[in-house]
Amino acid sequence: MAKPKDGQKNVKPSASSIAASVSAAAKAGGLPPIHKWTPDYSGEIDIRIARDGTWYHEGTPINRPELVRLFSTILRKEGDQHVLVTPVEKVGIVVEDAPFIAVDVEAEGTGRDQRLSFLTNVGDRTVAGPDTPIRVDRDPETGEPAPYVTVRDRLEALIDRKSFYRIVELGTEAEHEGTRWFGVWSGGAFFPIIPAADLPRD
Repeated sequence: MAKPKDGQKNVKPSASSIAASVSAAAKAGGLPPIHKWTPDYSGEIDIRIARDGTWYHEGTPINRPELVRLFSTILRKEGDQHVLVTPVEKVGIVVEDAPFIAVDVEAEGTGRDQRLSFLTNVGDRTVAGPDTPIRVDRDPETGEPAPYVTVRDRLEALIDRKSFYRIVELGTEAEHEGTRWFGVWSGGAFFPIIPAADLPRD
């Protein structure tokens, strides 16, 4: 934790202090410039993002959408850790899976020119492409897919079931790393979902 200046008390970070700090520093109409903020690590704070995208503070759901949105704009991934960053402090939080949920998808164009635009539960929009890829993990025992799309700066959104079904409906087969896959095109890139050989055949 950063040492306090002379005459200051070493105050443990809190959700309210973080919100106040970032509100004062954020630029209106855009994301805060967290890439410019390099405070010392201040330890962990009792904030958790559940797998369903719900934010909790000290075990209680955060029911203010504007506060969740504010916190989401100062979230950063450093290695395997998720942190909230302000100009004066950086605190670790717990993320059970992905920090965001992709709750809707819109498709424009067809084939290689197709663009898939995702909307997250905190209001971000991201178009899948080379810098914001779609990936699909599969449970080795059940084969259940867990699809994700990158939103920004290595932060991912878990694609909800209805949105995943929509992109599957838009899927096609293509070569990927020497193997035939079923997947989906977006932003000029092909994202594999399942090997074509594993597709059910009539």
